[in-house]
Amino acid sequence: MSRIYINGRFLTQQTTGVQRFAREIVRAVDTLLVSRGRDRTRSLVLLTPPGTTLMAGLRAIECRSVGMLQGQAWEQLELPRHTRGGFSLNLCNTAPLAGSSTIVAVHDAGVFAVPEAYSRPFRTWYRLLHPELGRRAVRMLTVSEFSRAELSRYLGIDADRLTVIPNGGDHILRDPADPSILSRIGLTGRYVLAVSSHSAHKNFAGIQAAVKLMRRQGVTLVFAGGTNSRVFSAGEAPDGESRVTGRVTDAELRALYENAECFVYPSFYEGFGLPPLEAMTCGCPVVVSRVASLPEVCGEAAVYCDPQDPADIGRALDEVLESAGLRSELRRRGEERAAQFTWSRSGTALLSLLDGLPAR
Repeated sequence: MSRIYINGRFLTQQTTGVQRFAREIVRAVDTLLVSRGRDRTRSLVLLTPPGTTLMAGLRAIECRSVGMLQGQAWEQLELPRHTRGGFSLNLCNTAPLAGSSTIVAVHDAGVFAVPEAYSRPFRTWYRLLHPELGRRAVRMLTVSEFSRAELSRYLGIDADRLTVIPNGGDHILRDPADPSILSRIGLTGRYVLAVSSHSAHKNFAGIQAAVKLMRRQGVTLVFAGGTNSRVFSAGEAPDGESRVTGRVTDAELRALYENAECFVYPSFYEGFGLPPLEAMTCGCPVVVSRVASLPEVCGEAAVYCDPQDPADIGRALDEVLESAGLRSELRRRGEERAAQFTWSRSGTALLSLLDGLPAR
């Protein structure tokens, strides 16, 4: 029997899109393995640093805490000893450099394409790590065709070595919406929602400038999300006229999506773009950049804008806010588009890849 050891360091980290991918695809694979019945050819083991709160509800994937260290030290020094004799599956951009049977998911090439969006220590480490993983990994994963092309170019590896397994958006429907968030931040009228980390490449400054240029006035701008200074460089802070929620629960976020007039995401660079997919899943009309992976994810279900031009962002917002018919059509298209991106589909794709690995 071959063993596949999943790097569970993501369970110790704040949840952004990368950690969300890991959590949800592990849960999806576990569900698929249960439905298969006993698999005598492979076993999956989720390894975590000591003291980690393990994932609840897993039935087919074993969970085990190992080692004595934490963080990168645990990943680079201790994890390889515990994956010896099997495959090491790493879902969150990093992986041990030791060992010869590594599978790693790298979600984008942002540290190369938009280095100013990241802190110096973070981008320096990733710029060293990713090319080395590109040389060593037996297989690499990424989340979009756009990222596949970017990683192939920046890492100098054949695109055929990269398998695309996209995010899903249906996790946002798992918990009932919690509308108490609306009264907590004092929302009583129409609002436009922006969701992401407060980092430079998310273009919060462009959103604020666009709202000031809009014809449609009396619409509140709401920012949801946090930031991590160890990863991202600081973007421009939201101004005093906007509502800022900070980090929110999935139930609160669902309520914000479902009650917004529209969602805006004029990002300069994305490897996938999970918030627009969540918005579409919740039936929220979407305005996004016509760059990077966003057209690939949103298809015909969004109104597009130029992220470099606040006037064009404002034009797109006005177009959506002034037409109830367009908002209704975008909700319909968005829900149809989002149905193509589910965690079950992504889990099936990952399991197919794992099934194709040689026995060890």
